[in-house]
Amino acid sequence: MHTSPATLPGSGDAGGMNVVERSQAEALAAIGHRVELVTRRSHPEDPDEVELLPGVLLRHLDAGPRTPLAKSVIDDHIEEFSAGLERLQRPDLIHSHHWMSGVAAMPVAASWGVPHVQSYHSVAAPVGSPLSAGEPPESPRRVPGEALVARGSQAVVAISAAEARTVIERCGAPAERVTIVSPGVDQVLFRPLQPGEQRWSWQSAGAAAWPLGYVLFAARLQPLKGPDLAIRAVAELDPAVRPHLVVAGDASADFAHYEDELRALVTASGLDGNVTFVGPQPREELARLMRGARVMLVPSHSETFGLVALEAEASGTPVIAAAAGGLREAVAHGETGQLMDSRLPQDWGRALNRLLTEPGLLVRMGIVARVHARRFEWRMAAQRLSAVYRGLLS
Repeated sequence: MHTSPATLPGSGDAGGMNVVERSQAEALAAIGHRVELVTRRSHPEDPDEVELLPGVLLRHLDAGPRTPLAKSVIDDHIEEFSAGLERLQRPDLIHSHHWMSGVAAMPVAASWGVPHVQSYHSVAAPVGSPLSAGEPPESPRRVPGEALVARGSQAVVAISAAEARTVIERCGAPAERVTIVSPGVDQVLFRPLQPGEQRWSWQSAGAAAWPLGYVLFAARLQPLKGPDLAIRAVAELDPAVRPHLVVAGDASADFAHYEDELRALVTASGLDGNVTFVGPQPREELARLMRGARVMLVPSHSETFGLVALEAEASGTPVIAAAAGGLREAVAHGETGQLMDSRLPQDWGRALNRLLTEPGLLVRMGIVARVHARRFEWRMAAQRLSAVYRGLLS
C-alpha cells in the first residue's frame, strides 16, 4: 500500500516529523507498506527527496520561505503546500498529521479520489482556558480548520482516549470514524541502566559533582510544558536530599526568550548551581539521560499522550506527571510513578521528596515502569493503522 502522511509544520529536524510520525512510518514500512513523508522545506539545503530507509521516502515541498517558521505563521502557506501535494504521484491514501496538513491535503485527496485520514497531536485550547496562558495567539484559522478536517476526513486517528474525546466533543469528529492507535516506544533504545553502566553526566561536571544524582525535564521550552513548575518543585526540596535538575529542550521561535525567563527563575529560586540546561538532545543521548535519571518530571498543562513519559518508563525511570490528557494513560498512578492533580510547587515537592526518600520505592517503581512500557510497541501500532487503512480502501 502506498500511503502519504503529510505534515505542514517544517521544524527542520528529520523533515519536520515528530517522533510518532516518523516511528509510525518506519513501522508501517516494516510490515510491507510504502510510505512517503511529505513536509515543508524549512532549510535551503533540504533535498527534494531522500530515502530514510527501505520503504520510507521523505519529500520536501516549497511552501513559504526556506527557513524555520513559528507555528503561528506557517498556516499562511497552506495553499502553497496544497499545490505542491497536487504535483506528486497519486497515493492509495493520505494520512495528515496536524490540522494545517489536513486543511492542505483533504481537498487534494478528494480530487484524487483517495481516502483522507487525520491525526492531530494537539488541539487548540478553548478561548479563555488557562491552557492558553503564556501561549502566543492562535491563528484564527486553527479552530475552524480543526473542525473542518474532523468532519470531512474518512477517519480520524487519535493517540489516546483523551484525544479521542477532544476531537469528538470539541472538533465534531463523528465517533464512528475515530480510532485510537496508541504510540509505541523503542524498547532497545530506551532501556534501564545496566549493572556497572556509567550514568549520564554533563560534560562540564562529572557524576561526582552531583552526589544526589539528577531528575530530568525533557520537552520544548514553552509555558504549556510547565518547565517553571519543575524548577519550583525542585526548589521545595531540602538541600540535604535535593538532586540536580537537568532541563533538556530548546525554545521554539514562538518562545525565543523563554529560556532566559527560566534561568531568571532558577536564580530567584536559589537554585544557581543546581540546574543545568543542556539544550535539545539527539534521541540516543536523550535515552542515556532518561535511564540515568532518578525521576522524570512531566508537568505539562496538556498532553495528547505524553510519549516522553512512556520513554522514561521504558528506561526504568519513574515519572511524576500532571494528570492531564493522555498522561493519565501513559503513567500508571502509584505503580510507575505519580499523577498530580495539583499544580502547586509544594505538592510537587512533597511527591518528589517521597519518591526520592522512601526506601526501595524508586527501584520498585522502575521495575514496574519497564514492564508497563512493554505494552506499547510500534509494530502493534502499525498493524492497527494498517487495519484502518485497509478498511477504508475496501
